[in-house]
Parts: sequence; structure tokens; C-alpha cells
Amino acid sequence: MASFVLIPGAMHGRWTWDRIVPLLEAAGHEVIAPDLPGMGTNMSIPVEQVTLADWGDFVADVVRSAKAPVVLAGHSRGGLVIGEAAERVPQLISGLIYLTALLVPPGQSLADVTGHRADPDAPAIGPEQLAAMARTLFYSGCTPEDADWAISNLHREPLQVMHTPATVTWERWGRVPRAFIECSEDRVLSLDKQRDMQSAAPCDPVLTLEADHSPFLCTPEVLAEAMLEIGDRFTAA
Repeated sequence: MASFVLIPGAMHGRWTWDRIVPLLEAAGHEVIAPDLPGMGTNMSIPVEQVTLADWGDFVADVVRSAKAPVVLAGHSRGGLVIGEAAERVPQLISGLIYLTALLVPPGQSLADVTGHRADPDAPAIGPEQLAAMARTLFYSGCTPEDADWAISNLHREPLQVMHTPATVTWERWGRVPRAFIECSEDRVLSLDKQRDMQSAAPCDPVLTLEADHSPFLCTPEVLAEAMLEIGDRFTAA
């Protein structure tokens, strides 16, 4: 048995994992899928005031509460967050799963890795500002109904996190085993970009799905199988 802790990406909440949680639970695992502070139902901190440290501390506390060896997974921007948690509690994490996620090495920021920089005077970006692009970027392989549902659930995203350098170190975060699940049809992070990030911080295993940026919606069963395969490998080590 493992405890899967699942962290969503930018503008997304715990609903990201609605189709994945029952599949992992059916395989006998504990699954924890929280909303990060400032996101979704977790208004413990106003979204405009959220920092990367807040998220790292929060996820580290979630890891501490788990009942079994932890497999910590992050989607997209969630990759930055799981790195921060692993820096805090590396001894409690059996492995990290980067799901077409931002794999940010020591000293760099999300903006450094992506090359995209936000307005420094804007504390947060709202989904309405991405409405015209969200369907194409996030959900190109999803059904129209699933895309509509997901878009209706998008949340404001704090922007200062994008420019905050990761605090991860090779000595702590770097010692935690890392896996990467690539998505070949991703229009947010191209396959080349996903592999560029892996070249800076190698992962093993690396699994490739024929999926868009949101495999939890367009191919949940295949994603769950991949996560279970990786989780079994991490917890058997």
C-alpha cells in the first residue's frame, strides 16, 4: 500500500483527480487530493497573497499526515510545488511523479524554465483571461463536455509564484526518486520541452502517454495504470 498525494496544476483544483482517485483506491491505496491554499475550496490564504513557501509547507504537512509510504504526484505547475515539499521532507517520500509537469532545478523559477513572464504588477490571473485559449491548450483531446466542465471549474492563479526561485537542492529534493509521465499531444508543454526539463533533472522511469495536457480527463484509466506502475516501483525499492 502507498499513499498517493496528488497536486493539481495552475488554475486547477482537487477536482483534477476526480476520475483518478477511485482507480487508485480500488488498487488498495490511500489517496489524498487537496486544494492548495488560495485555490478551489481552500481559502486559508487569499490567492493574491499566496507564496511558493506557503504551498511547499502545506504539501509537506499533507505528506506528514499520510498513513503509508508517500508517492507525491504533481501535474503541470504542480511539479514546482511537489519539489518544494520534497525539499522539506525528503525522508517521507518514496518518489515523485511529474505528470507533464514543471521540473524546476535548484535556483530557477517557473518563469525561467518556461520562458514566460507575467505582469509583475498583477497579483493573480483569472480564468476569464485564458477562456479563449483554455480549450485548445489544456483540453484539446477531451470531449467538449469534459472541456466545458473543466473550464467552469478553473480558478484564479497567483502570479508571484511564477517568479519565485525554487528552493530545492540536489542534497534533499535531488535524492528523492523521480519519474516523469510525458504527454505526447500536450500543447502547453511540448514533448521537446518535457524532455529538455528531464535532461536537466533525469527521471526514471519515464512513461509516455498519447494524451493532451489533461490526461486525467482524456485518458484517466491509462493514466491511473501508469501511476500505479510507478508507485509500485517506488514503494518496492
